This record gives sequence, C-alpha cells and structure tokens, in this order.
Amino acid sequence: MKLSKEVKTAILVLFALAVLIGGYNYLKGNNLLNDNRVFYAVYDNVEGLNPASDVTLNGLAVGKVLKIELHNGTRSNLVTFNVTKDFEFSKSSIAKIYGGGILGGKSIGLEPNYDDPVSAKSGDTLKSSLEGGIMELVNESITPLRDQLSSAVIHADSLLQSLSTLLNTETRNELKSAVSYFNETAKNLKSITGKTNNLLAENQEKLNNTFSNIDEASANFSRLSDSLAQVQVVGLSKDLKRLVNDFEVITSDLNSGKGSMGKLLQDEQLYVNLEGTAKQMELLLEDFRLQPKRYVHFSLFGKKNKGYTTPKDSVR
Repeated sequence: MKLSKEVKTAILVLFALAVLIGGYNYLKGNNLLNDNRVFYAVYDNVEGLNPASDVTLNGLAVGKVLKIELHNGTRSNLVTFNVTKDFEFSKSSIAKIYGGGILGGKSIGLEPNYDDPVSAKSGDTLKSSLEGGIMELVNESITPLRDQLSSAVIHADSLLQSLSTLLNTETRNELKSAVSYFNETAKNLKSITGKTNNLLAENQEKLNNTFSNIDEASANFSRLSDSLAQVQVVGLSKDLKRLVNDFEVITSDLNSGKGSMGKLLQDEQLYVNLEGTAKQMELLLEDFRLQPKRYVHFSLFGKKNKGYTTPKDSVR
C-alpha cells in the first residue's frame, strides 16, 4: 500500500511530537515507559533543590524530583518526586535533602526505617528533613574562626591603643636614654674584653708556668700519697698495741699499790703524814713571819733574847 505524502508528513509530525514529549518528560524525571510511584514531602526550605534532581536510596539513584511548589498557599514547599517500583521502603522513611557542593546541586536521599513493616505506597507523604551542605558546613566552621579573628583584632586594637598611651613623650625619651646607655655599656664591655685578651696574651708565659707548677704539685702530691700508702701499717699497729699494753700494766700496778707511786696512791697513812708535815711547814713559816727575831739574832750591845712564847695554834 502506497502512502501519500500527506500521510507520511502527518506520521512524521506525530513521531516528532512523541519524541519531544517523551524527551521533555525524561528530562523532568518522568519515564513514560516505566510505571513509577509518586511521593510527596513538605519542606520549610528546599535549599536550592531543583526539578529533575536525583532521588537516592543508600547512594543509588532510584528516582527524580518532578515538581516543587508552594504547599496550600503557605510558606512551606511541596516537593513531588517519583521512585521506581523495584525499590521498596517503609512508609515511615525520611526524605532528606542533602548535598549542595560548590559545583553540585541538592538531592533527596531516602532513609528507610527497617523496623517499620508497612511499605510506602504511591501518593504517600513522607517525613522530611534537611541536611546541611558543604557551604553550610564551611559557614559553621568559619563562624567561630571569624569570631575569634574579630576578637583578636579588637584585642590588637586595644593593645595598640594601650601602647600608644604608654609610649608618651617622656617614655619615648626614657627608652632612647636606655638604648643609648645600653650602647655605651656594650662599648665598655667590648673595651674590657679587648683589655682582657691583651692581658692574657702578655701573661701567657706566666700562666703556662703557673699551670706547669700546678701539674708538678699534683704529681708530688700523688707521689706523697703513694709513699704514705707504702708505710708499714702493720708494724705501726703492733707498736701501738704494745704501748697500750704497757700503759695497762702501769695502770694496774698503780691500782694495786706496787712501787713508790702505787704506795703513794694506795697508802692512806702516808697521805695523813704528808698532810701533817705540810701543816707543820705552814705553821713554821707563819711563826717565822710573826717572830723573825726568834730565828735571826743580831745585837751590837749584847742584848738578851726574849723568852719563847708558844703559838696558840701549835701542833703540839
């Protein structure tokens, strides 16, 4: 059967329209060849979510966002998306908006509730949530740093103001004087160091002789120590022991009354006699002092001596 040009043109136009409609729906996320389920979620803010954005389950794309519109004239956004029938999830699953990098867009991620046995059906409205993207995380991280930087700038400004107040004309003059004094001290120290070096250079030979004498004295002391170490300590110990024994013998003889010293120490009568003799000597000297004419007589005319008068404290 031969078709006319008009029929062929009509068929071509219909085919083009079908391809256009199918392509448009495919770009919107609608696949006319698949029987997809449609779900809804309500968000206060979609954070840049666009139609045709991916819907994922455990990171796998399972659908597309179909439409975003205001929900019943409120400030909330109603998002319509589809999911293929091959993926089952619970009715209490959460549709979370996530992503949003510097170059990438937002997506909806399904978070299934595996404890809920009731499966979601087409037309259900799922719970919604919003996850902060990269920019939000960057802003959250930068905000404390910005606050700290602002605080640091304020502190630095306060410090500069304090320094400006502190470094008045008088303080600056004192600092200049201190720097000048420090420079003068450094010059004096350099001069002292130079003089010390010259003094050491001039007396290098004397210092060498001094160190040589110290070394010689150390050597002599070492030899003296060696000599003392070679002394016959055993012989000295024997002599000392013999001396101690002799002293013990002498002490024993004295205690036992042997010999003159022993008798002198042990004989009590001898002590009494010696004490009496000492008393008589004392009386004799006292009588000699009181009556010297009794013992020394000298007369040019032959004068007679007076009679002797016995002292009252005589030992007789």
